[in-house]
Amino acid sequence: MGNKRKEKKSKKHKGKIMGEQGLALSYVHDWVFRNPSDDAAAAADDQGFLPAAARKITDSVVFELHCHSNRSDGFLSPAALVERAHRNGVNVLALTDHDTMAGISEAMQTAQKYGIRIIPGVEISAVCSPRREEAGIGEPVHILAYYGSSGPSRYEDLDNLLSNIRDGRYERAKNMLLKLAKLKVPIKWEHVAKITGEGVAPGRVHIARAMVEAGHVENLREAFNRYLYDGGPAYALGTEPSAEEVLQLIHRTGGISALAHPWALKNPIAVIRSLNAAGLHAMEVYRSDGKASGYGELADTHELIKIGGSDYHGRGGHDESDLGSVRLPLISIYRFLKVARPIWCNATKDILQNFAEDPSHTSLEKIMRFLMPNKFKGFSTANSAKDIVDLCVSSWLSKDEKEENDFDEIRHMLADTFISNCSAQMSLYSSR
Repeated sequence: MGNKRKEKKSKKHKGKIMGEQGLALSYVHDWVFRNPSDDAAAAADDQGFLPAAARKITDSVVFELHCHSNRSDGFLSPAALVERAHRNGVNVLALTDHDTMAGISEAMQTAQKYGIRIIPGVEISAVCSPRREEAGIGEPVHILAYYGSSGPSRYEDLDNLLSNIRDGRYERAKNMLLKLAKLKVPIKWEHVAKITGEGVAPGRVHIARAMVEAGHVENLREAFNRYLYDGGPAYALGTEPSAEEVLQLIHRTGGISALAHPWALKNPIAVIRSLNAAGLHAMEVYRSDGKASGYGELADTHELIKIGGSDYHGRGGHDESDLGSVRLPLISIYRFLKVARPIWCNATKDILQNFAEDPSHTSLEKIMRFLMPNKFKGFSTANSAKDIVDLCVSSWLSKDEKEENDFDEIRHMLADTFISNCSAQMSLYSSR
């Protein structure tokens, strides 16, 4: 009798898991493989999804949520990074350069050739001080921020923060060179600047490359292990904001926040507890080498979404995880999107409302910054309100999401504004 009950309970539990898996599979596929292009319009159903017969439903949907281009400390251009991701079977790519979103537009443009979705992202340098009584003592942390296709709302606020961090990177790099000189490892600033490239803020990897080229170390790993690791003899802090400030800004600008590589922290339990209290959404727990044991339990304890990524830089070493090598469980992707999509939807609405209040060419350029640039060729503020709104929402939102979030109301606001502008221009012309 007891065995029959256990068997019945086990089947019920298994059925519940299978039901959730099926729901997750459908939800993720609908989002990943929605095609808003004109070519697919005839084949798509009323939600903009390709019909089931036109899609191959499999459990293998590859999300790459952590990688870097040469706009920060990676070796590949954003375009080359997307091309490599395509070769590796990646369906969704988040470009998360350090403290900059300068490569997003190029990545999005290239991704259109391959049918890859780009999640605009950034890895933000911060300092966490979990023990408030120990003023001035903090641990460096990296917070990943993920945004919808329209990018962050209130972009200027985020851009100002990132700009301040990048400015601090120059001072930080010079302090590292001073420390290296005292350690009898001289590196010229001009050498680092040449490696970094124009318009890119210097990071530790650029200094490490200079050390290799100058013959002070054999490889990048030795440079970090001997000199540049967190708290190492040549390590220096920049002008990083507090982690709490970063999390608040990510929330305010319509993003999803995640703690990057918690296994690199000296005091992960205290840091995760502190960040969770400040509103952290997720944390990395999955790695291609499988060495992140214990962090899944920490994430569960604090009810954080479990994600992961390769942290690919393109350095070419055998010890570096390649793009798409971290295969996230379908259920983790589902939970990530379930939290992210309403937030991204609200951010898009906020961006469009701001545009409705100021439908100028400058405002249009802000929208174009992230949204598939080549679709805006020939666009101007004279285009219909419907076209502008549709371009912002078509590739990310379902029919229900569009209807639930009053996008028709924004269309009317924009249409009224355009009519007023046209009337004003006609009056000005007739008075001449």
